Amino acid sequence: MIRRVFWIALGAAVGVLVVRKAGQVAQQYTPQGIAGNLGGGLASLGEGFREFADAVRESASEREEVLRAAVTGDLDGRRVAELLENPASEVDERD
Repeated sequence: MIRRVFWIALGAAVGVLVVRKAGQVAQQYTPQGIAGNLGGGLASLGEGFREFADAVRESASEREEVLRAAVTGDLDGRRVAELLENPASEVDERD
């Protein structure tokens, strides 16, 4: 008798878990669920593009600074070559 009650309780518990999980999966495939998933993904993708664009602008600005210093003659030849090879190093400006 107790074995039957145990198996009935176990079956009911598993049944409840399966129904809840199936409901969650079904919710993901409704129009509202798809829109929610897509909206969150697009927001993070847009943020990634903004960060990338900021990094590109910053790098371009640094590179422009180095090239402008080289063209105007504010740097000697060795320093220009060094900056062209390693643009992350600082620019020495002569007054």
